Amino acid sequence: MTTAMREIVFFDVETTAPTSAGRWWLLEFGAILVCPRKLVEVDSYDTLIRPGDLSVAVTRRFTDVEAIASAPPFKDVADKIFQILDGRVWAGHNIQRFDCPRIREAFADIGRPAPEPAGVIDSLNVLAADFGRRAGDLKMATLATYFGIGKQKHRSLDDARMNLEVLKHCATVLLLESSLPDVLRTQQARQADGAAVTRRMAAQAQTITTAPATTTITSPSSSTTPPPKHAVHHHRPGVLTQTKLPFTPVRHQAPPRPAGPATKPAPTAPPTPCGKRNSLGKMVARAVAQQAAAAPSASRRPVTATATTPFHMILRHSRAILR
Repeated sequence: MTTAMREIVFFDVETTAPTSAGRWWLLEFGAILVCPRKLVEVDSYDTLIRPGDLSVAVTRRFTDVEAIASAPPFKDVADKIFQILDGRVWAGHNIQRFDCPRIREAFADIGRPAPEPAGVIDSLNVLAADFGRRAGDLKMATLATYFGIGKQKHRSLDDARMNLEVLKHCATVLLLESSLPDVLRTQQARQADGAAVTRRMAAQAQTITTAPATTTITSPSSSTTPPPKHAVHHHRPGVLTQTKLPFTPVRHQAPPRPAGPATKPAPTAPPTPCGKRNSLGKMVARAVAQQAAAAPSASRRPVTATATTPFHMILRHSRAILR
């Protein structure tokens, strides 16, 4: 590779508006050759180009129809453009999406192979990754105004030179900030670095749906209804705030029955008198007497030797005997 091939070529193209068929016609090409070690311009070239359709040549940036009509067609300047571009590092602002495809389309129209770069430096992508949007946006006109370079003219050679100056200013700022990041990095630069993160967080927050808490604010003088259950009270002077909490009823279930065959109890014979009488003189059934003897009621007081029978009980018992 020769010494000339090691130079970086900054270039820019101006085109017509796209036709109904989506076709762009070249109107101007401008380029500068830059030494990568000193970042100085060593050569330049620019030319107007007559489009294949003059009816679309007039744009809001190119109103001189006579100059465009007298310009050479692309096939007459293709050799010079090929010599400047082929084998060099291409540099420009948004050239990967716009300028490079337009160059390839122009060479395809005349049936010639397009020049190939040794590498591509798109300043739009470089600044988006490192410099951020501290100037507001990444348009060339905005960046030039931010650094006080001047107003963008939208002419190919002038825009190529402005692109180089913008990169110099951005690179200087980033170099100084990297030496003392805590001192030189301004709040605006930090906000620019976090802008992408903030936008992602805002987009994620919109996708998260949360049920808002139901809050009721009542005055003690205007409400006589007691507060609902499962409520958290935040007391403030004269205001009662009740935040309803979710309530899940608890159902009490009966204990499970023991497993076993469901059988009916066998019929029992009617109890037979045992010959004993109760306090009223009536005959007591034998089964009841046996249960009372086997398991006396806990509520009855045990009869002791010192206990005396009340008089009304003796009188009732005597009357039952005399009947």
